[in-house]
Amino acid sequence: MVLRVEATTHLTGTQQSPEQESPKRGHQARLVGLDVARGLAVFGMFAAHVMPPTYWPSSLASGRAAALFAVLAGVSISLLSGGSRPHAGTRMRTSRVRIAVRAVLLFLLGLGLTTLQVPAMVILAFYGVLFLLSIPLLRLRAAALAILAAVLAVGAPLLSYVLRGGVETNRLGYTPDFGDFGSLDGFWTAVHSLLLTGAYPVLTWLPFLLTGMSLGRLDLLAVRGKLIAVGAGLAALGYGGSWIAMNPLGGHDVLLSTLPPGLPPKLLDAVLSSSMGTAPTTSPVWLLTAGAHSGTPFDIVGASGVAIAVIGACLFGQRLRGPLLPVSSVGALALTSYAGHLLVLKAVGAERMGQLIAEHPYVPWLALMVGTAVLTIGWRVLLGRGPLEWALHHASTAPARLLAR
Repeated sequence: MVLRVEATTHLTGTQQSPEQESPKRGHQARLVGLDVARGLAVFGMFAAHVMPPTYWPSSLASGRAAALFAVLAGVSISLLSGGSRPHAGTRMRTSRVRIAVRAVLLFLLGLGLTTLQVPAMVILAFYGVLFLLSIPLLRLRAAALAILAAVLAVGAPLLSYVLRGGVETNRLGYTPDFGDFGSLDGFWTAVHSLLLTGAYPVLTWLPFLLTGMSLGRLDLLAVRGKLIAVGAGLAALGYGGSWIAMNPLGGHDVLLSTLPPGLPPKLLDAVLSSSMGTAPTTSPVWLLTAGAHSGTPFDIVGASGVAIAVIGACLFGQRLRGPLLPVSSVGALALTSYAGHLLVLKAVGAERMGQLIAEHPYVPWLALMVGTAVLTIGWRVLLGRGPLEWALHHASTAPARLLAR
């Protein structure tokens, strides 16, 4: 099974990250819409893991849930470093140290979950690298970040296509684990999978993070309507442009002609619907596709547009705290929910989960959503910040205060 995969602000415009305020003391100050968006991303991830790909929840979430998570990670990074008014001086040094420490911890957590052989392609190690790469860009304003994201959305897939032509790998959708760092060959595999050939290659996922960072530099409540419009336009450009290139303009037929003799055409449709992190390099026409996790310009633009539109729509739910509580609570504990559900799937086992999915396709998904919502609501009411969120906060705050002096 493939992972399809993860902010807060003062309503007055002074923005903070979730880790900068206690959920109990700062509950009324949270931008609930961002928690709702993260909750939706988590639910989409659940669907991708425990539902057949032909069912609508999995098909809808495929690729887009992970992109939404990455965009929201960029939003959180910007909020952590000052929001619409980037920090300066000591406060910026503190933010940089906190982000760096979190990057290392997320990287290690990702390696650990993959080492446990959880039934998913774990995104956290890739997140860790992305977080580190964001640090030199923390002073940039929204416009500069948006321009950089746009340039990389087109340029990074082209560069990836060229570079991957010279890298031999037969490990599609690869995610590194601790074992890769025990030898030079393993280390090389981990490096090129993280940056170029893996499940969430940093080169083609950086545009998502930069898009989120640009959003985090805005007054989000003031521009939420515009976010919906811009996001819808980008989604239409990405997915609509790819459809035109692949169908009326004949791209699909060109790719069919590249299949080795004897392979069924349905194989092409399967690859077009969902790749394993990268598009094939057998023909440049692959760059015109927009399949989930293909890392093409059309995929990045389309998935970014969906993420922006979803965030804008969720921000309109700011006053619907009560009705949206089951979703926002999951979003507020997104890291805990993410890691927790992987451990649950590991405990159930692939064989048993496969039987459940075959007999009752919707039941495992619904059970994960309801169970996670109930647990996160209870945890927030009784204890506040989630366990992994709490650990990440305290592990990064102390070194930041010490090293940023």
